[in-house]
Amino acid sequence: MPRSSVLPLWSLLAPLTGWALLCSMWLSGGSSGLFVVLLAVGMLACVLAAVHHAEVIAHRVGEPYGTLVLAVAVTVIEVALIVSLMLTGGPATTALARDTVFAAVMIILNGMVGLCMLVGGSRFGEQRFGLYGVSASLATLAAIAVLTLVLPNYTTTVTGPFYSVGQLGFIAVVSVVLYGTFVLVQAVRHRDYFLPAQGTSDEDAHAEPPTVRVALSSLGLLLACLAAVVLLAKSLAPAIEAAVLQAGAPLAVVGVIIAAVVLLPEGVAALRAARANRLQTSLNLALGSALASIGLTIPAVAIVSIATGWTLTLGLDAKSTILLLLSLFVATLSLGTGRTTVLQGVVHLVIFATYLFTTVFP
Repeated sequence: MPRSSVLPLWSLLAPLTGWALLCSMWLSGGSSGLFVVLLAVGMLACVLAAVHHAEVIAHRVGEPYGTLVLAVAVTVIEVALIVSLMLTGGPATTALARDTVFAAVMIILNGMVGLCMLVGGSRFGEQRFGLYGVSASLATLAAIAVLTLVLPNYTTTVTGPFYSVGQLGFIAVVSVVLYGTFVLVQAVRHRDYFLPAQGTSDEDAHAEPPTVRVALSSLGLLLACLAAVVLLAKSLAPAIEAAVLQAGAPLAVVGVIIAAVVLLPEGVAALRAARANRLQTSLNLALGSALASIGLTIPAVAIVSIATGWTLTLGLDAKSTILLLLSLFVATLSLGTGRTTVLQGVVHLVIFATYLFTTVFP
């Protein structure tokens, strides 16, 4: 959590650099291989800066509103990347939203959570967390994931892994209702379920909030970062897809790349919390990000799909369905006791490695 009343220099330079690169591209009318790399670095810097400024605002307004600021910021980035790539790629990218959301769930549920368990267990032997909050998160995540990624394979109004327009609208509403109810429980009615036991040495908890001026500056910079990410993603879309296809990898790898870029800041924050023996904070960050990703991204993309007439491929294939259900089942078991060790972390990381391997070599 930000501790200074002055924003770090890199968080100011990142959006400026992103916009400078965009202006250079627009003026030059083209981009070389090296310039594409610079655009990618600029986009990553803007993503990191956007989440940093969202954290500054979150620390100022406090919980529960801080969590919502960060979730909305990350979801805007994810939706922007998905829509930009779909607009550029056309019919070939109808499954991009599904691949990205599925990748986000697998990265969080196995990669992020597994790494936090492994690192925390290696340092402290055993880590504890509150069962009620984690159980609520997993129940909501399982419901949204199955309704959006598995059920389309078994509906009969439209043949194939698709929803009809009416079904898609219904699932979008249901996803928002589930996520909104979760936020209400987390932020208002049962906030104590999600609060970690804070020690006097917890610097993040006791750091002074930023001033109003700093918070307002972060708000403006956050908007600038998000706008830069949208435009940079649109510019990078052809290069990303061409690189994936040239490598002979399935197009689903593009979804993995998008999810990894978007979730990197949360992953780093969750890992830092686990190293500080605050696994509850790690799980709140990880599972909250997964819920925001699937609970808000699918409705947003569904609205765009209905408005533009796009066809969204949402249903997973048999291999991915098995991995998703296995991940939810194992997460329920490993997070069902309130205690974790390195064993649970290794199990989740093995599932994550299997997901990555079978994505590249299906």
